[in-house]
Amino acid sequence: MRKWVLLAFFLFFLPAAAAQSPPQVMGYGVKGCRDYADAYAGREAGDEVGIAEYRRYQDWLTGIVTGLSLATATDVLKGVEVNSALRRIEIYCDEHPDEDFFNAAMDLVRTLSVLE
Repeated sequence: MRKWVLLAFFLFFLPAAAAQSPPQVMGYGVKGCRDYADAYAGREAGDEVGIAEYRRYQDWLTGIVTGLSLATATDVLKGVEVNSALRRIEIYCDEHPDEDFFNAAMDLVRTLSVLE
C-alpha cells in the first residue's frame, strides 16, 4: 500500500509542482565538486576539518539515496557501500571539477542503474 501512495505522489503531484518552478536542491548537493574533492583529500590526510566536512557529504548522500530507494522501491546503489560510492563520486569530481555534488551523485546512480 505504501508503495502505491509514494508512486501516486510522484506521478501526480510532483509533475504539477515541477511545472510551477524548477526543482530545488538543498544542502551539500549544491556544493561544487572542487569543495568535495577538498573534503575528500582532507579526510584522506586525517585532517579533522576535512573529516568533518566529508561526513556532511556522507550524510547528504545517504539521505538522497534513502529517499530515492524508498521512492523507487529499489536499492539505487545496487549494494555499493556508501564510502565506495563517495570514492566514485570523488573520481567523477576530479574529472568534472565545475559540476556540483548533486550531479556527481546522480551520475553514479545512473551508472549503477545501467549495470543491472
